[in-house]
Amino acid sequence: MYCKKECIAMLLAGGQGSRLYDLTKMTAKPAVSFGGKYKIIDFPLSNCINSGIDTVGVLTQYQPLALNEYMGNGATWDLDRTRGGLSVLPPYQGNQKSDWYKGTANAIYQNINFIRQYNPDYVLILSGDHIYRMDYSKMLEQHKATGAACTIATITVPIEEASRFGICNTGADNSIYEFEEKPKKPKNNQASMGIYIFSTPKLIEYLERDEARENSSNDFGKDVIPDLLASGEKLFAYRFSGYWKDVGTISSLWESNMDLIGENPTLSLSDRSFRVYSRNTARAPQYLGKTSKTVNSLISEGCRIYGEVENSILSGGVVVEEGAEVRDSVIMEDVVIRKGAKIYTSIVDSDTIVEAGATVGHKGADKNDITVIGKGSVIRPADPIG
Repeated sequence: MYCKKECIAMLLAGGQGSRLYDLTKMTAKPAVSFGGKYKIIDFPLSNCINSGIDTVGVLTQYQPLALNEYMGNGATWDLDRTRGGLSVLPPYQGNQKSDWYKGTANAIYQNINFIRQYNPDYVLILSGDHIYRMDYSKMLEQHKATGAACTIATITVPIEEASRFGICNTGADNSIYEFEEKPKKPKNNQASMGIYIFSTPKLIEYLERDEARENSSNDFGKDVIPDLLASGEKLFAYRFSGYWKDVGTISSLWESNMDLIGENPTLSLSDRSFRVYSRNTARAPQYLGKTSKTVNSLISEGCRIYGEVENSILSGGVVVEEGAEVRDSVIMEDVVIRKGAKIYTSIVDSDTIVEAGATVGHKGADKNDITVIGKGSVIRPADPIG
């Protein structure tokens, strides 16, 4: 028997993440490593428990094995509850047919019965590929105060980048009168973060309407939100002013990692009052050898450094041998970088071996020229990399 919840979260974590190339060939995007010891999905799950939301349905689809194993029973995020907690929701065989999730709205539609089990007043819909810390309870307070059918979290972006997002055109009271999905000529720079709070009856009503339309792409931004506005429903923007980044591309993933380091990092994970929880197994302390040199870098547990590391993020268990260089790069778990190897402006996935004398990437490259090495690769000196 399920107990009633005021608000539950539905976390969309089934995307293929094709723009991350080799990093998502064998794993779902939310399971990609971040910041040396985290996975991307740690952020929305931690936000939920820090916001008092203890029931989360995680909708998986593409390459879910590593993600499912990582989440387990949700204990890492205090979501191992007997009433609620974390539930993994893959596509399944129904009475009439089985179907892959066809879009963000269809994914939630296929799990309406899960929502109804808890009879929530409100449903929070999240994406599993964003890096940010956010107290959803404040957004819920505004949603209740306005009596909105839907509240959309927004963030101010540079106007030259606004065409990449769904843009909310609002009145002085933050009521939304128009929503434009990736407009060529945006009217403002209040971008949707892909975070929605719906009053449950309205969510179910408009999901059912969307499913009944044969020509719908079954997407919240393209279909459901415009339908709400066209029908005269009340929609409001919730303006968020903290750090937020969609890490759906190689350059944005690299940038967000780099935001963790420097004298004045724009992203800090040290606030213990709003922690980001991670399931990563504890390793031995990192070791810095006599020949090592580390500058402006995050070095995780179990790393053994004998070479030079600068402006880089190293996940657990990385070995940098004597004479090797790692600069402006993100190195994931258990990578071995042999003597004299060079890595510049790259993202190297886990279990890769960079052999002695090999070079990955280009010295002096920028975020538009990032080299990516897939999981379990072996890079030799003769290999043309980058």
